[in-house]
Parts: sequence; structure tokens; C-alpha cells
Amino acid sequence: MDTPNLPLFFLHIAGAAALLIWSVRLVRTGTERAFTVQLRRWLRWSSRSRILAASTGFGTAVLLQSSTAVAIMVSKFVSSGSIVPAVGLAILLGADVGSAAVAQLLLLKQAFLVPLLLLLGVGLFLRGQNRVVRQTGRILIGLALIFVSLDMIRAATAPLVDSQGAGAVMAYLAQDTVTAFIIGALFAWVVHSSVAAVLLFVTLVAQGLLPLSAATAMVLGANFGATFIAYVLTLAAPIESRRMIMSNVALRGGGALLLVVILASQDVPLTWLGQTPAVQVINLHLVFNLGLALLALPFTGLAMQIATHLMQPRLDPATHTGRASALDEVAIAVPERALACAAREIMHTGEAVEAMLRQVSGLFLQWDDSIAAAISADEKRARKMHLDIKLYLAKLNRAEMSEEASASSMELSTTAANLWAAAEIVSPKLSGLAQRLNAEGVQFSDQGWAEISDFHDHVLANVQLALNVMMTQNPDDARALIEEKDAIREIEKRLQHQHLTRLHDGLTESIETSNIHQEVLRGLKQINTLFTAIAHPILSETGDLLSSRLADRAD
Repeated sequence: MDTPNLPLFFLHIAGAAALLIWSVRLVRTGTERAFTVQLRRWLRWSSRSRILAASTGFGTAVLLQSSTAVAIMVSKFVSSGSIVPAVGLAILLGADVGSAAVAQLLLLKQAFLVPLLLLLGVGLFLRGQNRVVRQTGRILIGLALIFVSLDMIRAATAPLVDSQGAGAVMAYLAQDTVTAFIIGALFAWVVHSSVAAVLLFVTLVAQGLLPLSAATAMVLGANFGATFIAYVLTLAAPIESRRMIMSNVALRGGGALLLVVILASQDVPLTWLGQTPAVQVINLHLVFNLGLALLALPFTGLAMQIATHLMQPRLDPATHTGRASALDEVAIAVPERALACAAREIMHTGEAVEAMLRQVSGLFLQWDDSIAAAISADEKRARKMHLDIKLYLAKLNRAEMSEEASASSMELSTTAANLWAAAEIVSPKLSGLAQRLNAEGVQFSDQGWAEISDFHDHVLANVQLALNVMMTQNPDDARALIEEKDAIREIEKRLQHQHLTRLHDGLTESIETSNIHQEVLRGLKQINTLFTAIAHPILSETGDLLSSRLADRAD
């Protein structure tokens, strides 16, 4: 066969790979935006047993199409004390199996599937009246585009099947499993998705372009590289979360490295995994993760003990040097720069309040003086940041500014005040309520605590969305944030009614904790309202916010 046009070939391959990466991300972001609260609730509920935890991790990874996304969510639960690290590791092992199962499912395509998914997805996204419906449409569009990208890869690589040059390169990879393993690991790391990497490799095998031995090494390399994505993304997390993530790196990454060595040195036949090389490779990916989970699940506690011994708490330089303020006095001479400095400092304030909110929930289950002291210290830092921002913007307002800059300064002042008010609700109010619960020796009823935990998760997800809106100024996310405000109000009303019903039925725990229960719900709702205000200037400018309500728009 003639040598193919290499520039055109690489363009087609790069375009198809880019579409594959984007499509997987489209499905994941759609699921996160529509079902984050439900997924967080599901993960927290699974902490009752390791088998249940692994099963929940599996299901969540299938929905998110990413074990990394599950790892990030679980690390936050471990940081707040809602899930113990050993259970968190069990969830991650299940999520790795779920990620492998996703690759299996996405290779099962029927001819009618792409047009059907596109038709339903576009219809839901354009005509949906709420965020869940629109994001469901986004998910379906993403699935359809995954199938389209795989077809593009097949079409682009078809001319290379008989190419002598391509055959020589692939033959070399078949002999050099180390290089193939490294390529697989690096590709999974670069695209931040083991699902996308494995789909690409299996598609190349199915085309007859990639030899079986090279493909197995690359798929195992993808498993190795994927473990480090969550590790890097959680480097700033508390030590308990990093121990859990590192344990998963050792188990999955080390297992992949061990297996590729065994396959390369022992010439192990893979025919028992399937009739064709592509089936053997994709099944190896699933069997490896499933076998690892079954072997490691009984020993997650031991793994965390070893990680605790090896990973000691590191000295935090910030406790000695302090965080540098973003408020640059020199920048006041240039209003645009000064406003950017103030916005950065306000973002730091919001992150501090988010950390306080995440930690405070654990105090209602088990009081901890050290955690309470840390929340109080964060509140004092937030108070100082608010004061510094207020004084900084006051200085700026004395300078000559355009009308637009003056309006931006006022918006930033309001946002800073709202975030400070939210910090005061977390501490001393919510923290004080948790202390009172502990001092009185009472506890919420099982149903009451489940309601508060779910409501806390919902509010925390909105706080994170609000900070994203502040950073990106994205009108779509701002609109979703306002929509959630109405949802939060209705949920709080429903939960208050359910609590009163339990009081009427004479449930002892509900009677003993009645005032605390109601005050916690009200405090969380107020925090949500304060963070939601971040969206108001954005939607006012775009015309989406009319008389404190969202304008009615089809898109």
C-alpha cells in the first residue's frame, strides 16, 4: 500500500481523539451538574460496609465515566470526617471497576444509537425547562459523540492497516512493552481520562493496527497513569485524604506495573479472555480492576494503617509564614488591577468559608475540640480578610474611577460582606449548635440526621458552584445557581414539615433536638442565599434576572 498522507492522517487522528476526550468530559460534567447532590448522598450512605462502598463507587463511576471524579468527591468526605479512609479506599476500588465497565459499555454500539441519542439529547437540552433535564440532554449528546469519535478513529486508521511504516512502528511497540506501558500512562495522564485512553487503544487493536502485546501494555499503562491524576489534584488536601489516594495509587498503579511485567516475561495466553485481540484487551482491563478490588477489599484497613505509618503529617509552611494577601496597595493607582486584586482576595474568603462549612458537619456526629478550634481560626481569618477588603475598596473608591469600575467595586463590597456573613453563620452559629448538642448529650434521630446531611450536601454543592461562578462569570452556571436557590427554599420547607411531623408522632430524639434541628436547617438555607447572591450581577447584566427572578428562557 502507498504511504498515506501523514499530515492529513495525524490531523484526522488528533481531531477524533480530541472529540473523544471532549465527549467523555461532556458526559461527566453533565452528570456532575445534574446529579452531584444525589451522588454525594449516595456515597455517604455507602459507608455502612465495604462491599456496599465498593458497589456505590462502581455505580458512581459508571454515571460519571471517571474514577478520578469519584476520588475527588470521596476525598472531601474523608477530609470532613463523614467517611473513614478505609471505606473511602473501598469506594475507590469499586470506582476503578466502574471506570473499566464504562469502557465495555461504550464499545457496544448499535447503528440506530447515535441518531437516537442526538435527537433526544438536543431536544432535551434546547427545550428542557430545568437544569436536570437540560443536563440529561448534555449527557446523551456526549454519549452520541463518543460513538462518533470512535467511528472517526476507525475511519482514520483504516488506511494504515496495510502500511509498512505503521506496521514497523507497531511491531517495535510489540517488542518494547516498557515503551508501550509508558505511552499508555502518559496518554491517560495528558487526557485526564483512562476511559478515553482505553477506548482509543482498543479501537486501534480492533482495526488490526496495534498488536495485542503492545495494547495490553498500553492499557495497563493507562491504569497506572490514571491513578496519579487524583493524586496530583489532591496534593493540597488533608493528610487523611492523601493517604487514601496514595493507597489507591499503590494498589492499582503497582498492580498494573506488576501485571505488565508478568505478561512480558511469562508469555501468558489471553485467549481465555475472548476470541479477538480487541475483546481480550478490553476484558483484561475489566478483569484486572475487578480482581484487584476483590483481593484488596478485605485489606483496606491494613492498607490505610501502612499508609498512616509511611505518610506522616507534613509541616505546613503557611502556619508560620501566613498566606500572602492579594490586596496590592500599589495597584490602587490602576483601578482595574485593584479590582482584580480585591476579587482574588474575596475568592480566598469564599474558599475559607467553604472549608469551614465542609468541616462543621462532622461536629454534629462527634464533637472534636481541635476541629472546632480550626473552624474558629478560619472564621477569624475570614473576618480579617473581610475588613481588609472593605478598607482596600474604600481607598479605591476615593480615587477617580469610571462608572463601570465604581459599580464593580460596589458589587465586590457586597459579595465580601455576604461571604463574611456566611462565615459567621458557620462559626459561631452552626459550630455552637453542634457544641450544644454534645453538651446536652443528645443526638438527632436517624431520619433527622439523614435529612440534615443531605441538605448540607446540597448547600455545599451550591457553595462550590457559586465560587465557580465568581471565578468564571459564566451566565449558564449563574442561572443554575439561582434556580437552586428556589429548590433549596422548597427543600427546607419540606424538611421543617417532616421534622414537625416526627414531633407530632412523639419521637424522643426529635423532641430533644427540635430547636437545634430547625436552627441548623435555617442556618444552611441562609448560607445558600448569601452565596447565591454572587450570581445576581452577572444575570442582571445579561438580562436573565428580572425583579429578583429568572427571566423565562427556553435555552
